[in-house]
Amino acid sequence: MSVLQTAGGVLALLLLYAVFLVACEDRIIYHPHKYPEGIWNPSSFGVQVEDVFFQAKDGIRLHGWYIPSANAKATLLWFHGNAGNLTHRLDNIQRLQPLNLNIFIFVFRGFGNSEGIPSVAGIYLDSQAAYDFLIQEKNVVPAESLFLFGRSLGGICAVQVASNNEAAGLILESVFTSARDMAGKVFPVLPIGWAIRSKLSAIDKVPDLKLPKLFLHGTKDEIVPYKLGRKLYSAASKPKEFYDIEGAGHNDTYEVGGREYFSALNRFITQSLRAKLK
Repeated sequence: MSVLQTAGGVLALLLLYAVFLVACEDRIIYHPHKYPEGIWNPSSFGVQVEDVFFQAKDGIRLHGWYIPSANAKATLLWFHGNAGNLTHRLDNIQRLQPLNLNIFIFVFRGFGNSEGIPSVAGIYLDSQAAYDFLIQEKNVVPAESLFLFGRSLGGICAVQVASNNEAAGLILESVFTSARDMAGKVFPVLPIGWAIRSKLSAIDKVPDLKLPKLFLHGTKDEIVPYKLGRKLYSAASKPKEFYDIEGAGHNDTYEVGGREYFSALNRFITQSLRAKLK
């Protein structure tokens, strides 16, 4: 077999692999953990929750937890990442409670106790439905004290909501620029970014967002490269700030960041609220 034939065979295999990856795109992006997987007893973490069910525009029934704070200064609407369910965020929720925030965390379709199958269009509908629930139905959350908090994949959804709705601020942690950029990082040998169907993208929207923005990223993030977080920040319009979580990976940000991490969140929220009053 000639070198040319061998190279052709390798190229054919790579192309087949690329086609396979694109065909399985949603399975690569989303890793939902369905109920009853997890610890569905929030009180074991000292967290008292209100079970909430609401509907997306297409009729999909979604599930979330509303965690009120008696002396809340603001409300955090939490958009989670691409894996797990509500129960995998309990430890983080517990550590957020000293910040005196109402917290509303919900799960996208196909995750936890929510119906449906995840897709880009679907999770965008879910994100808007969560915002609408807080503003219109919960009836205790004014937009001027609502902060959109998106982690990883959820940050793309938070940006989408911020593009179409009012909020006091946007907090993006470990968030990538676009699905195409991520494909280039995950599969550097295969230039499959052009074939990615996913419309997950934040970098095309952040330049138009005028609300205060806080970007946080672990300097040792092994899943979403730190450089992508910086790239997203650079594309964003002011007001904005970037906080390095020194030594943190992708899933241990709040643990590695410790007290300074929570202080950075609290400072951003407090300053953004004060700016609203001026």
